[in-house]
Amino acid sequence: MTDYDVTIIGAGAAGMMCAAECSKRGRRVLVIEHTKKAGEKIRISGGGRCNFTSLDARPEAFISANPHFCKSALSRYTQWDFIAMVDAHGIDWHEKTLGQLFCDDSAVQIIDMLLTEMGDAELRLNCSVEAVERADVGYSLSTSQGAVTTEALVVACGGKSIPKIGATGFGYQIAWQFGLNVLDTRAGLVPFSLPPDQLEAQKPLVGVAAEVNATTGGATFEEALLFTHRGLSGPAALQASSYWREGEDLVLAFADAEELVEHLKEARQENGRQALQTALADGLPRALAKHLAAGIDAPGKLADMSNVKLEEIAEALTNWRIRPLGTEGYRTAEVTLGGVDTDALNSKTMEAKAASGLYFIGEVVDVTGWLGGYNFQWAWSSGWAAGQVA
Repeated sequence: MTDYDVTIIGAGAAGMMCAAECSKRGRRVLVIEHTKKAGEKIRISGGGRCNFTSLDARPEAFISANPHFCKSALSRYTQWDFIAMVDAHGIDWHEKTLGQLFCDDSAVQIIDMLLTEMGDAELRLNCSVEAVERADVGYSLSTSQGAVTTEALVVACGGKSIPKIGATGFGYQIAWQFGLNVLDTRAGLVPFSLPPDQLEAQKPLVGVAAEVNATTGGATFEEALLFTHRGLSGPAALQASSYWREGEDLVLAFADAEELVEHLKEARQENGRQALQTALADGLPRALAKHLAAGIDAPGKLADMSNVKLEEIAEALTNWRIRPLGTEGYRTAEVTLGGVDTDALNSKTMEAKAASGLYFIGEVVDVTGWLGGYNFQWAWSSGWAAGQVA
């Protein structure tokens, strides 16, 4: 007989959710966490208030080599199911922009809720898994706190993002060991870094934010862009980073082209003596308006500019191209793109097709959501799915 029915590596969002579901089924559950606290990514998320899901959590908001894989788990355990759990625990929450839900008080409430939901599951903190092997029944683990045998093994140890809170690529090593394919990983939802000359040019913009349409890799996001001393951040940049590839441009639209042309014509008629940057400052931060105007060949007054020239200006400001040097990488990335190939997993159970009793859930899998609670919803949904059968 094994020591445990289910052992889960990782006490993050997906791991604790899976543990809760397994525990409800009467399974003997062990959760192993190599850091000193459970749910550290939950604790620091959303500025300490945890953006725990999105009202708009739908398959189209997730990136994967197989965009259909996430549909089963997301449809069987939805954002409404998790909201119901939050409500049942008396946790007050509020909606921000674009359907993003946050705790009114603290992200720690979500961690405490999950620990409570885990019931009789055993949690071992500061416990490192040193080796995993197939056993006659299930799996055997060598850990820093002794040997463990288990019928089912769930890998929920996340990706490589934010190593300062303990993130590693250990889950990928387990996948490789048991013959599963792992797709190349890269940092996602991460700020862009810019070449030195661009950073020097945008020094006056550090700390300036503006609403933009950011386009790259075939995706467009209409959100705020923040200029920083390293490059570009803010929701628009973070969203775009998950679709951007090295050597590609980030295309920014600072306004709607037709509306901008009309605005410039009206400004020319009302006060033709004003400069372009003055007219642009009606809808953009003054420092940004000055920076953009300096990058356009439009000297002089608006009165001297033809309709054709105004259309050229509008085209430039709705097709402003920046070539990032790269991203800030896993150090500041909120998620890891890529990971365990979904072709190797059962989409209903999250079990490895080639290794019975072995499951992969959460960020370690090649399913990555947009910014705004989507990745937590994937953790809840995939953890729930595995928790019904492990």
